[in-house]
Amino acid sequence: MSNILQAIREKQPSLHRKEQELAQYVLEHAPEVIHLSITELAERSGASTATVSRFCRSFLFKGYADFRMKLSAELVQVPAKPSYQDIVAGNSLHSIVQAIETNHLRSISDTTRQLDLTELQRAVDALQQARRIDLYGMATSGIVALDFQQKLVRIGKMAHYWPDSHMQITSASSLTGQDVAFAVSYSGETPETNDALQCAKERGALTISLTKFGMNRLSQTSDIRLFASSLEEGMRRGDMASRIALLHVVDILFTALVSEQFDAYVPLLEQSFQQVKKYRKEKGR
Repeated sequence: MSNILQAIREKQPSLHRKEQELAQYVLEHAPEVIHLSITELAERSGASTATVSRFCRSFLFKGYADFRMKLSAELVQVPAKPSYQDIVAGNSLHSIVQAIETNHLRSISDTTRQLDLTELQRAVDALQQARRIDLYGMATSGIVALDFQQKLVRIGKMAHYWPDSHMQITSASSLTGQDVAFAVSYSGETPETNDALQCAKERGALTISLTKFGMNRLSQTSDIRLFASSLEEGMRRGDMASRIALLHVVDILFTALVSEQFDAYVPLLEQSFQQVKKYRKEKGR
């Protein structure tokens, strides 16, 4: 299932009745919907054109045309891809290796396909100009935030990640309009992460979120919204493919940052590498 359809299926129960009916029609007739005008979709689903427009905006599309274009792009590529594999009892090691490879490769491919290059560039510009960068996230998403913090420090950025949720809010409370807060939460609903980003926003910092595709509290709060693929979730699969998808976006951001200011950042990367190498050698490690 595509990222867009997965997001609609997950949020359908929380929608208003008419939007639920519209969502069900889209889920059942997706290949047909991409060829319909907004008026035709409204008539066939029993909704109004205003409901269709509101439905599209609630999933963070610019409008119906944007929704239809992006759904069409996803549907073109989805059938050829194998589905995500869950953990099952008694699998051979060979099968496990293949399943994990499939999950990781598809999470990267699905994420790449739905990336909004305009939002990505806005995020890169904000990170380039930031006086200070705070990073928030808990559990697996915290690991992703920490990974980004370590990358940013290597190119001389003043970047901070605190694993303690209280310290994330403490740090957010000292941000200013010159700073950026970058929050990672795959679900977009982690209370501690949302609280930290909200605090940063109240302090005037520019806010960036990285979540799974779709409508969620964190993406609605943030100024710049970045999305990873929305997985067909299995309770035993854990956070493996989602972590890879989030790290994929972080790696894209970091590479774009370095590429834009190559002459300034590459010497810093080389310097950090040589210093670590020097002190490891001196201490016999």
